Amino acid sequence: MGLILNILNDIKLAYNKANIVEKIIYINVFFFLITVIFTSFTTQWLALPASANEYMYKPWTIVTYAFIHQRLFHILSNLLVLYYIGNLFLNFYSKKQFINFYFLGIIIGGIAFLAKYYFSNKIGAPLGGASAAVSTIFVAIATKIPRYAIRLRFIGSVELWVLAAIWVGLSILQLGNPDNGPAFAHIAGAGFGYLYAKQLEIGNDIGSWFESILNFFSNINLNKKSTPLKTVYKSRKRKNTNEVSKTKQRKIDDILDKISKSGYESLSKEEKEFLFRSGKK
Repeated sequence: MGLILNILNDIKLAYNKANIVEKIIYINVFFFLITVIFTSFTTQWLALPASANEYMYKPWTIVTYAFIHQRLFHILSNLLVLYYIGNLFLNFYSKKQFINFYFLGIIIGGIAFLAKYYFSNKIGAPLGGASAAVSTIFVAIATKIPRYAIRLRFIGSVELWVLAAIWVGLSILQLGNPDNGPAFAHIAGAGFGYLYAKQLEIGNDIGSWFESILNFFSNINLNKKSTPLKTVYKSRKRKNTNEVSKTKQRKIDDILDKISKSGYESLSKEEKEFLFRSGKK
């Protein structure tokens, strides 16, 4: 019993230290274990049904389906890509933006899946897996830094846009399958990632409404009156924090410009370490 408690405490400690990408991976692994043990229950109540009528009785599945993986290869491929691409994503986008991209990609993918079967009047298997969300993150960061090169063992350096094109291309090939609903979800997630990233480039955050909803629920129990002294302290602290954030963002933008012009390999060791540290926060 003591050994089990120690293991659980170690897992809890690792989870608390993890960044947002790693926390999503931990959650996916947890639900995978639950799915292996209670396959019938999770498929029935957490996977997204192909029938719009059935979905009306289980609206939560528009999100929960993304945490349900029944095959080991499925979860391994999704989480390996998410780990490397997700942490790269955090070098150029914030934690909140990652949450926006990831969960909105889940929802957009789920809507595309439901629409496919609704308009085709066909019956398909329930949808499970994080592929739509991973596609959103993958295409978004490839849109942001398409010429960024990743070194692959036995292959060499491959630019990010090529890897993203291959990833999306695999989903396009799946459109030829009789039960191609998941492919529609993956492609919809990828398309949303591209659109969202392009809109952010021109200063239009189309996911800000989702962030506002999350902020509302996270702060709903924190609306307490503060004394004048506390108010002054928080105001000064917020001002200092904003100044630091702006300086950090300017440095990130400068490094991003350098990557766009000369490639990732042109960065100094200090610049690479700065991007890595920024992504871990």
